[in-house]
Amino acid sequence: MGNQVSLNQPKTRLYFIDIARTIAILLMLEGHFVHDSLSTEWVNDSYPAYQTWKFIRGFTSPTFLTVTGLIFTYLLLGNEQQTFWQNMRVRKGFKRVVELLFWGYLLQFYAFHVLQCIAIGILTIILLYGLFRLIKVIPLWIYYFLAGTLLFYSQLFFGSLGDHYWPENAPTFIQNMFHGPHSEFPITPRMGYTMYGAMLGVLLYHYKSDVKSLPVIIGTFGAGLLIFFGIKPFLVWLQSMPGLQNVTFYQMDWLLDKFGMVLVILSLLLGLETYVLKIKKDNLFLKIGQNTLSIFIIHMMLLYGSVIRIGFNDFLHEKLGPYEVIPYTLGFWLIFIVYVYYIDVIREKLHFILWPMKKYSSQLFGIKVQEK
Repeated sequence: MGNQVSLNQPKTRLYFIDIARTIAILLMLEGHFVHDSLSTEWVNDSYPAYQTWKFIRGFTSPTFLTVTGLIFTYLLLGNEQQTFWQNMRVRKGFKRVVELLFWGYLLQFYAFHVLQCIAIGILTIILLYGLFRLIKVIPLWIYYFLAGTLLFYSQLFFGSLGDHYWPENAPTFIQNMFHGPHSEFPITPRMGYTMYGAMLGVLLYHYKSDVKSLPVIIGTFGAGLLIFFGIKPFLVWLQSMPGLQNVTFYQMDWLLDKFGMVLVILSLLLGLETYVLKIKKDNLFLKIGQNTLSIFIIHMMLLYGSVIRIGFNDFLHEKLGPYEVIPYTLGFWLIFIVYVYYIDVIREKLHFILWPMKKYSSQLFGIKVQEK
């Protein structure tokens, strides 16, 4: 979501990433709409349809966060022959961090949400990459693996706090980053997905010639299934080891099994791109995944009334039955499909506003842009 640039560097085009982003943003749109408009009498796990919907919704944000880390790192390494600050991906990354923090707090000034989480994730990726450039003792992917694992491990502490916010006595906006009253997507542990995504981005870049091979696709699929079904038994076994009985490793299972499902999804999409689909660059479906930030911003305004102070949720909150919510959700989707279809026209009409904003904001980070 945080990174919308096209995959034109390195040259190996990975369309399955754009497909994953499109699927994730569409699931996010319907997930938010259904969650807020479905009548409470139908919010019950005893209904198989609701239980299935909730299961699918559970890996939407992990997919977003993982893919963000993956694509940003993949593009970052495409310029690794340059010095740290000469790397345009570094400068664009810092700019993206500021943009995401701005929009995140503008839309929900009181909360730490997904945009802020992605922003801090990109910032951390850049800083760890800079550290790696200085200290090349271990491979870069291990930096990101360790960071992600530590973030997931933090759940053992933060998950036990309940309503006791941390850091204690800190301002609320600081607490929300970790464990506060409005921690929608706290960096501990949610940013772990972004770090694991960065790890995958490093591996994809260094083995990009083999990415679309059958062993890689099958291996990733198998690893995802193994993590999804095997992580909880493994953590229970780990806790039974001498000296670890008091460490509640099982509290991490929901984080890691979702990462396993993300691997399954990515491997299936990579297989579809490689062996089934004939993907063209100018594709409306892919274009949706390449414009997730603006889609997210607009959906927050339309659904929740962020900034504009009135939204669909003011009229439909918990008022729709299961058969009503389906056409309403499809209509909500249609708004954004039409938006993306005409996005180039919209940008052209707003060029007199968008171009100066892009030009001067880019100059702050030493980024040269050419007017189209």
